[in-house]
Amino acid sequence: MATARVTALIAGHPHPLTGNRVGQFALRIDGLFRLVFEPAHEPIPRRDDGTVEWAEVTAVRIVFIGDYHD
Repeated sequence: MATARVTALIAGHPHPLTGNRVGQFALRIDGLFRLVFEPAHEPIPRRDDGTVEWAEVTAVRIVFIGDYHD
């Protein structure tokens, strides 16, 4: 399924991350476990405000699977 926005994904409650994970998104897997991903582009497509332009992202890189809440 293709989508124009990460937040339009139908599973996992996608949400942008903050702090040292700005530019990454997380999907809930189970309980506190998350799948964290970021754009796999060079350069990363950005809006004027510096945030990721997810509508232009066609590939992602999984950077973490687990509980980052510790």
